[in-house]
Amino acid sequence: MTSIEQRKELQRRIWQIANDVRGAVDGWDFKQYVLGTLFYRFISENFAAYIEGGDDSVNYAALSDVVITPEIRDDAVKTKGYFIYPSQLFVNVAAKASTNESLNTELAKIFSLIESSAIGYPSERDIRGLFADFDTTSNRLGNTVKDKNARLAAVLKGVADLDFGTFDDSHIDLFGDAYEFLISNYAANAGKSGGEFFTPQQVSKLIAQLAMHGQTSINKIYDPACGSGSLLLQAKKHFDQHIIEDGFFGQELNHTTYNLARMNMFLHNVNYDKFNIQLGDTLTAPHFGDDKPFDAIVSNPPYSVKWKGSDDPTLINDDRFAPAGVLAPKSKADFAFVLHALSYLSAKGRAAIVCFPGIFYRGGAEQKIRQYLVDNNYVETVISLAPNLFFGTTIAVNILVLSKHKADTSTQFIDASGLFKKGTNNNVLLDTHIEQVMAVFDSKANVEHFALSVPFEKVAANDYNLSVSSYIDAKDNREVVDIAQLNAELKTTVARIDKLRTEIDAIVAEIDGVETEA
Repeated sequence: MTSIEQRKELQRRIWQIANDVRGAVDGWDFKQYVLGTLFYRFISENFAAYIEGGDDSVNYAALSDVVITPEIRDDAVKTKGYFIYPSQLFVNVAAKASTNESLNTELAKIFSLIESSAIGYPSERDIRGLFADFDTTSNRLGNTVKDKNARLAAVLKGVADLDFGTFDDSHIDLFGDAYEFLISNYAANAGKSGGEFFTPQQVSKLIAQLAMHGQTSINKIYDPACGSGSLLLQAKKHFDQHIIEDGFFGQELNHTTYNLARMNMFLHNVNYDKFNIQLGDTLTAPHFGDDKPFDAIVSNPPYSVKWKGSDDPTLINDDRFAPAGVLAPKSKADFAFVLHALSYLSAKGRAAIVCFPGIFYRGGAEQKIRQYLVDNNYVETVISLAPNLFFGTTIAVNILVLSKHKADTSTQFIDASGLFKKGTNNNVLLDTHIEQVMAVFDSKANVEHFALSVPFEKVAANDYNLSVSSYIDAKDNREVVDIAQLNAELKTTVARIDKLRTEIDAIVAEIDGVETEA
């Protein structure tokens, strides 16, 4: 079995576990238990591998808790960000789960101890509340303690039986991919509620490549509406992690999704000192504003959500929004996220932001913000994508690429709406499609029906309309008709019809003559 086949088999099995174990519980409600259990196993094995240090003679899981000295514990928390005693490891808890009558309370205690192990250390903020959504007392698991324990034991056993191999780089990749696979499947099956926090992997890949294009190293990467962290982690997958010097930064409004993002970082082996995910409203209570600007920004912010806007008189004086001279409409915060990202962008950096298409052609405040962006030469490229690529919406979204180091004053438009593979529920962007977009993004070449660089003057004269369809003519796929040939065929057909009519008239006349004689 090839590595690709192994990966697919692993994903098939983990999704089967997720569905079989949940019983009558809604999949979206049950996701935290499967994701949380996978996370618990990963950090347990990661921690054990760290303690063992590659020494085959050491089996951390077999040690007694009493042999752990305060010095060992202190050093481990400083390095890994948390501590897990041998008895608390996933492998030991899972082995006794089916006969443990106190499983639900024991798990709750273990999760609490893992989180509290970081108190007083630099990792405290990154570890705090990681298991908050893994509620072992919830009635979603069953009405009685026995029912709850049975379901928890089934999840633990299912995840324990998954074969990830020995703990090495490929093991880490399998864990990370399994986690992403689960999140994407939950999002796909949850409709809008799931799609809000997850960007499909291939779209994430394109966005990461756009934001980091041409840079051999960046200081850090940021997502102001990071969801489950998939966009940030695509940057890690696409580039050697050592060129992202100071790590991964993000902010997320939803508490459950905020925890998913932090778990996702650990599951992709991003240590606590290499990521900083904050909880809160990016538009009204932003983090990282006092830090150095970011060399790369990626984002898929919520489409056309409401925000305070002009109801808060202080926002027009905010450094992020003041330069545009106007706030994004209260009913449509899209450009508020765009201006926020722009203000956090370094002089050498790029931001690649998924946007609702309406913001590129509507009037009012949005037109004024477009004018500000174009007049100051911040808009490098606008890319229209195919419809139905995202979970929870069939909208054909756009990607806006912002830059503070453009070589000229033209704006590039790319019509990638025809680049997709038809899927069962959603369309899919393939690697070949990404390569096509990135090639023309890099060259800035004009390609008929696909890409065009438009001079500043033309964009300004068009009321600063940034809609791709305003500049690129869609390819006419209708069949070309040769009029002369068609006329000739019609003439032949008419002549044939006339001949047939004459022949029929003759036959009818002959029949009439015979009947008359009779």
